[in-house]
Amino acid sequence: QMQLVESGGGLVQPGGSLRLSCAASGIIFSISAMGWYRQAPGKQRELVAALTSGGSTNYADSVKGRFTISRDNAKNTFYLQMNSLKPEDTAVYYCNVKTVIGSRASWGQGTQVTVSS
Repeated sequence: QMQLVESGGGLVQPGGSLRLSCAASGIIFSISAMGWYRQAPGKQRELVAALTSGGSTNYADSVKGRFTISRDNAKNTFYLQMNSLKPEDTAVYYCNVKTVIGSRASWGQGTQVTVSS
């Protein structure tokens, strides 16, 4: 089965930057879309950035202009570059993908991002 592992989180000050990585392993199927999600305490998981295999992107209004999603197919990895971080960005960040037949990977452990002074 395809496995996804998130990494790159940490504690940063407001205005700082982080780059999150999502590495895929196991049986890797053809991917139609990939995305980053986050879940803050007491809130539902939300999609913050998505990238299709065709190269189109979509971002939540709260992160537009600050976050960028990208991929490196040779490394079976995609990324979330986060700039100008705000305290409200604090959450556990998860990645997932959608295959060309509509299936998804299991949710991983996520990576904690904490933005605080």
